[in-house]
Amino acid sequence: MVEPKIDFKKKLQHPRRSLGNRHRSQAVKFLKLENNRTNLEWAEQNAKQSILYDFTNPENWRILVKIKVINRDNAGIKIILEDLFNVLGRDNEILSQLNNLNLVEVGENLLNTAFKIDPLDLDKWWENISNNEKEIEKFCDRLKKLDTRDPRSNILFSRRLEKFKKSGYEDIFLDLSKYLLAQKPENYEVWIELGKIHERRQEYDEAWFSYDRAQFHFPQCQSKNNFKIRMESKLDGNGKVNWIKPKLSDRVQFLKRMEKLANVELKEPEINNQQDTNVENEYENIERMIEENKIQEAFFKARSMAAEGDKRAELLVKKILRKLNK
Repeated sequence: MVEPKIDFKKKLQHPRRSLGNRHRSQAVKFLKLENNRTNLEWAEQNAKQSILYDFTNPENWRILVKIKVINRDNAGIKIILEDLFNVLGRDNEILSQLNNLNLVEVGENLLNTAFKIDPLDLDKWWENISNNEKEIEKFCDRLKKLDTRDPRSNILFSRRLEKFKKSGYEDIFLDLSKYLLAQKPENYEVWIELGKIHERRQEYDEAWFSYDRAQFHFPQCQSKNNFKIRMESKLDGNGKVNWIKPKLSDRVQFLKRMEKLANVELKEPEINNQQDTNVENEYENIERMIEENKIQEAFFKARSMAAEGDKRAELLVKKILRKLNK
């Protein structure tokens, strides 16, 4: 029987190591008991829970794969490895290599190789890549091509980029964060961090755009409103800083740039000479993106149209947000 894929997206929390460790310990305990079906089922259930609570601990993945190997569950091992590669940034080329392999024989080796090449542990990962410009360049190029829409993947790579920022690679953080946000725009914490950097650099328009996105996705943070207050009270030698809120057209261009990052492989729609037909095609394009689960691309496309006063696009934005918040 093919095992259904674990739905982390509805249950996801930021990693909680203590709960992950507790469930892994229970899995090990049941695994050491008499080798019967009931004990293995309890061990497997606890191993799954350990990953649910802390997907960043490789030991949680190892114990679950070990149980699957004992059960000689090739399909189950494949699901686990696919899920891991989703966390590490979905790469279809790597996923396709899992087909037709005897994973009961090689699954544990594949898992350990993945952890060696791309450690889940943040400190080990940074130790491998820091002070190595070639590896840093490879990471940057790779991230721009990865699918990080899985919430866990977005959390993992957000933490990695935070490591870059704290280590003085601020430009890398600025550049790559936008790729993460293009795929997961509701990650308001990253928007706020971008806003802080732009504000410190006196890139006030970019700061405003970033804070605007943060507050849009998490109104309680009040980042845009607080920024506006700071700007109104900020003084230089000649009085207030010469800054005004960006024009609507600038905001639209910003959203279109984010849409382009989220949608690097999508073909441009065919050009039509009739304006009404063009607009109708845009609506159909957005609906098609939603049906194909290209939610992030659809979001930025609809938001840029809504920012220009398109009421139908505003309804599409609300529809997309309901999907993003599920």
